[in-house]
Amino acid sequence: MLNWLKSIFSAPKPLGPPKTIRLFHTSDATLSKDSITVAQDRWVVDAKEDQTIRLFEIQNPDAEQCLVTYRATMKTEGLAGRAFLEMWCRLPGHGEFFSKGLNQAVTGTTDWGSYEIPFHLKKGQRPDLIKLNLVIEGRGKVSMKDVQLLKTPLGS
Repeated sequence: MLNWLKSIFSAPKPLGPPKTIRLFHTSDATLSKDSITVAQDRWVVDAKEDQTIRLFEIQNPDAEQCLVTYRATMKTEGLAGRAFLEMWCRLPGHGEFFSKGLNQAVTGTTDWGSYEIPFHLKKGQRPDLIKLNLVIEGRGKVSMKDVQLLKTPLGS
């Protein structure tokens, strides 16, 4: 009985290592053009107010029954407020659903750190569009690099 209860409430088990759907480089154009610049190997946002930076969209990412992970390396300078990753998945016929990295928000002045947010896709859920954003609530500088989208196959 206990094992049955555990199986109901436990997360699906990975069936293999994560695979890269897409790795982004500073040569890739971001959707938002205002307030984001390229500096060497990173994107830099010098925020003067709250804003959502639309980074990239991935059409038909070939993902189903997996854990989709949006991962990036970030650092901040004098951020009065917070910044976090945001991912939207559009499922045809069902609408758009999101995952936000509120539990990994960065604030103040930080060194480089890795941040990621997951989105669990069940069997039959195949997004036709995934949007990757950076949300900044406040003022300050946020730098990003190593932006990637991964998928980890899951058991049922």
